[in-house]
Amino acid sequence: MKMHADEVHTDATLVRRLVAAQFPEWAELPVEPVRFFGTDNAIYRLGDELSVRLPRREKNVGQLEKELRWLPELAPRLPLEIPEPVATGEPREGFPYPWAVYRWLEGESASDAPPAEPERELAALLASLRRIDPGGGPGPGEHNFFRGEPLAPRDEVTRAAIATLGLQRELTPPWETALAAPAWEQPPSWIHGDLDARNLLVRNGRLSGVVDFGGLGVGDPAADVMVAWKMLTSEARAYFRSELRIDDATWARARGWALTTAVNALTYYTEETNPLLVREARKWLAEVLADSAAGSGSKLAT
Repeated sequence: MKMHADEVHTDATLVRRLVAAQFPEWAELPVEPVRFFGTDNAIYRLGDELSVRLPRREKNVGQLEKELRWLPELAPRLPLEIPEPVATGEPREGFPYPWAVYRWLEGESASDAPPAEPERELAALLASLRRIDPGGGPGPGEHNFFRGEPLAPRDEVTRAAIATLGLQRELTPPWETALAAPAWEQPPSWIHGDLDARNLLVRNGRLSGVVDFGGLGVGDPAADVMVAWKMLTSEARAYFRSELRIDDATWARARGWALTTAVNALTYYTEETNPLLVREARKWLAEVLADSAAGSGSKLAT
């Protein structure tokens, strides 16, 4: 089943045709869909050492171009492994967009294998991103990058999603607190844009890699700090915040990002179209609720 009404259909047969036509040296490698399909890209494993990434919609093509441009520069500066682009394919064989081949990163999804003490590796990752010169990096509005911008443009859609879920009493106060928080006034920071268990890899019980950089850009780092509610317990959040020296305003905006990301996922996707993301979003929202004075999150337990 499609995740989006306007997405282009892909399957293993299409990928085999694309690879055979453009990269015949890999034509005999087996092709298998990756279990954790991305929301913006369809991903297939190609043999033991490669993967294929195909944009689902036209709006996602810019994200692929951004990855191809920036991942090689970021890789040596980050403490975790990230995807390595190997080749770029052209629109052919009935597929209308550019696509790419990457090195396969070994590891289990953190959704399947929760890591021990992820707050340490996550803090190190965000600290490393902050240290990289943001000059020339894509800002808000470029290549479909929006998570480095202020929260205000998301107010209407977020309030509508909160109402759809029937959680106005519980979620309106923390959302309004996030909206009222002072804006980020320091230099922009590099942001992954979609840090959560689905996009993190684990080996030997520790975080080892980060995938899916379609949300990459420079802006307000609160958009990455929201991983504190996506993957950490309240105790781990305290360590994470202290290690990164996160100020009150950024912490409030980050919680707002976790809230808006969760409610919009829960009102856009279903158990049929994206069951993993729906389950994860329920956990994120429960953590937001538990961390606020607005409610207990009991409505999300089902």
